[in-house]
Amino acid sequence: MSRNQARVQAVSQIVNRKPIDVTMPEPLSKIWASDVFNLSKMEEALSKNAFKALKTTVQTGAPLDAATADVVAAAMKDWALSKGAKFFSHIFYPMTNATAEKHDGFIITNSDGNQITEFTGSLLIKGEPDGSSFPNGSLRMTNAARGYTAWDPTSPAYIMHTDNGSTLMIPSVFMSWTGEALDKKIPLLRSNSAMNKAGQRVLSLMGETDVAALNSSCGAEQEYFLIDSNFANSRPDLLLAGRTLFGSSPAKGQQFDDHYFAAIPERVQVFMQDLEDKLYRLGIPAKTHHNEVAPGQFEIAPYYEAANIASDHQQLLMTLLKLTAKRHGFVCLLHEKPFAGVNGSGKHVNWSVGNATQGNLLDPGSTPHDNINFLLFCGAVIRGVHLFGPLLRAVIASASNDHRLGANEAPPAILSVYLGDQLERVFNDIKEGKLLKSEVGGFMDLGLSQILKFERDPGDRNRTSPFAFTGNRFEFRAVGSSASVSGPLVAMNTMLADSLNWIADKLEAELATGTSKPVAAIKVLKELMEGHSNVIFGGDGYSSEWHRIAVEERGLKNLPTSADALPAFRDEAVVKLFSSTGVLTPVELASRFEVYSEQYLLSIEVEAKLVVDMATTMIYPAAVEYLSQIASTASSMAALNITLDSSVASAVAGEANAMMAAVATLSAALDAHDFDSTEAHMQYAASTLRSLMVEVRGHADTLETLVADDLWPLPKYSEMLFIK
Repeated sequence: MSRNQARVQAVSQIVNRKPIDVTMPEPLSKIWASDVFNLSKMEEALSKNAFKALKTTVQTGAPLDAATADVVAAAMKDWALSKGAKFFSHIFYPMTNATAEKHDGFIITNSDGNQITEFTGSLLIKGEPDGSSFPNGSLRMTNAARGYTAWDPTSPAYIMHTDNGSTLMIPSVFMSWTGEALDKKIPLLRSNSAMNKAGQRVLSLMGETDVAALNSSCGAEQEYFLIDSNFANSRPDLLLAGRTLFGSSPAKGQQFDDHYFAAIPERVQVFMQDLEDKLYRLGIPAKTHHNEVAPGQFEIAPYYEAANIASDHQQLLMTLLKLTAKRHGFVCLLHEKPFAGVNGSGKHVNWSVGNATQGNLLDPGSTPHDNINFLLFCGAVIRGVHLFGPLLRAVIASASNDHRLGANEAPPAILSVYLGDQLERVFNDIKEGKLLKSEVGGFMDLGLSQILKFERDPGDRNRTSPFAFTGNRFEFRAVGSSASVSGPLVAMNTMLADSLNWIADKLEAELATGTSKPVAAIKVLKELMEGHSNVIFGGDGYSSEWHRIAVEERGLKNLPTSADALPAFRDEAVVKLFSSTGVLTPVELASRFEVYSEQYLLSIEVEAKLVVDMATTMIYPAAVEYLSQIASTASSMAALNITLDSSVASAVAGEANAMMAAVATLSAALDAHDFDSTEAHMQYAASTLRSLMVEVRGHADTLETLVADDLWPLPKYSEMLFIK
């Protein structure tokens, strides 16, 4: 069967497909976290002393002794076996944005050859995978392969059920034999510790006597595409690169604005219900799902959790999206821009900081002008974004995210802060040396008796801002849909820690002179705003005027590509930021630049090779076959004295030849390997390789509009996006 015949058959199969039967008779109260070894299950399974010790570790980060670990391991094993698990795995998150796991059996044999199960505290605490094939950024030589996984008791273990069986999954950190962080979790835990320490300093200086440990929280809105597997499996670009490298825009895309929040297709609704049942059993608080802006695009948003657990849950969510989609005959695409011409996918990371005693420290309350703690923490964020905007751009940098940043569906690559009208007035007043009462938003009254009045927010939203205050948190809107949220969280926590330490130093100096706490705080905030208010912007972030003002008048950096952004990891100020807070050593930070740069280059090179291959072996033959059919038909018609219009054949031949000439140029460009630095290599990939790929695609997409539909070898946008 030819590819085009398979494509036609796929459409028929999809149209006639019925949603799989998914029944969820059990109530939420029964299934919630049923597959999680959380504190409530630990309390039932552990002795009082063991549970008390573990609870203290979970809530405060206090060390856990080996004897308690043995007790926990035994209870965890018994619970896992009762859930049908025969294997356990330390699950960890290397520097690739992916999830890694190595499975081991509970089973061992005794001297008689009989099976017994074993799972000790030492097995729980430490695993030893072969680390040689994980990116390490030159932290060790290839022959020095040993790495360790170590149990993170602050993130609960859980059971992962698949068709192949059940496995106990143990969230873990991953480090080299010499102790350097090789993963995403260690820096996140360190950054939260640094932020907690700095935050406690500020709160203590402001007179707070009862201060619980501070923790950052995260709620990440995950966007994704669902494409029928019949289509996706016929596209080498989707399978290997995650996005379509070819594809002409259909007559209808998203221009009617009829997909956003529209009725969810039945088959997709069944998929969502199945997914959420799995999420609830794993204690992941999926709260919202809906159609997104682009056809075929959807979103799921969990409720807020502690950052470390939220990060683990985000990785698990992405895994379950793909596994559940496969069960329903879909392929879930997490690439930031899988289809040209329609909106790409992001992962808006909602981030806040708080504790059990002071609550959410980024909640202004109804009178933010009186909420000094809020003003100090919010001011610290403003300073951090201004000083470390390039770092924030670097932690969201990837070859895939470059396709959406700055376009209509994503914020620009210039990092600015949106506060809203009310807060912006408050901070401007502080800058001018005054602090007036702020206005509330008022009430919304539509003049309809059946619609109740409700309190309006004091400020509107700004969808063009990359870093926006949204009521009681900041929303980092530029994060890519396929990314781990750990990188952004590490950067935000660390820059906040640095700014809080700066504020604490300033407060100590002011208070030492006898200045009262409120006056000292306002003086420090005034100095902060005088130095860093340039980063505050509430206008249209997409406008060319803002790009000019931001760079020329405000001194902000515009870093449109990852090639421009990733070198920020080498900036002296960024190296000092991470080393002074104890989050990353200079060597660990340098390794991240090397790993992320390599990932960027490999992604583009894989795409370029795919462009050459698909154009040569799929698209060009389709064009030649069509020309052959036209020539044969023209010859038959000429025998009947009928002349056919030759313009289509000429256009096809012209585009096919031009495409192959561009392919030859791209192939030659791929062989260039003489670069003075990694930065130069990335710039070459960003400019030369990407532009040549676009040139090949332009000719190929034009051919798609000329070649007979039944000869075209690739599923088209109109099919993939609209047929569910």
